[in-house]
Amino acid sequence: MEEALRAAQEALRAGEVPVGAVVVCEGRIVGRGWNRNITDSDPTAHAEMVALREAGATIGNHRLGECGLFVTIEPCAMCSGAMVHARIRRLVYGADDPKAGAVQSVMRVLNHPSLNHRVEVSGGVLAGRCAELLQTFFKDRR
Repeated sequence: MEEALRAAQEALRAGEVPVGAVVVCEGRIVGRGWNRNITDSDPTAHAEMVALREAGATIGNHRLGECGLFVTIEPCAMCSGAMVHARIRRLVYGADDPKAGAVQSVMRVLNHPSLNHRVEVSGGVLAGRCAELLQTFFKDRR
């Protein structure tokens, strides 16, 4: 999660919402991402999506079944859906997202009973630090 927080700092430096993510496979980071929506003019350039794309390219496969994703905030519906399609084994996230979280806060895209893939989930890891980074960013913007 420390690496995901470092990635979130990259987003902050770029003027993006400070969310960071890393994909870990067999003990090594194979994908790293931070929010790049504004930088790339791409609504899909969430930290998780960027990290998943890099991991797929690094591994050479769109299936990431032996990998875990670490992200500073609970993923949205788009990112949760991408994790299901990638067959991510494990998700570890920091702060809950009461506005758009699609793991447990607002809806349950990840591990929805109709889907054929299950992801091991651990939420609340370094939640205070992850939430503080986001809260400070939005407070400073107001």
